[in-house]
Amino acid sequence: MSLQMKETGEPIKDRMKRLRREIAEAQREWENASRFFQYAEGSDQVDYAIYAIISAEKRYEMLLRKAKQLDAHWSAWGGVSQ
Repeated sequence: MSLQMKETGEPIKDRMKRLRREIAEAQREWENASRFFQYAEGSDQVDYAIYAIISAEKRYEMLLRKAKQLDAHWSAWGGVSQ
């Protein structure tokens, strides 16, 4: 694969930056859902919190798999905190 993504034409580094932002956002959503669960009152809030945790976790895992599939130089990745 070249420096361009075949399916989107987007440069790899731009794709990596976008994925990094999405992964960081998904991680925050997962943390927020877990925090909400700690303060949930009543069965409806607990059910909602569990659903939110599972959904956020699945999104985070999906984005990590997507990032790992990129044909890129990983030292350029820079982690999710940047």
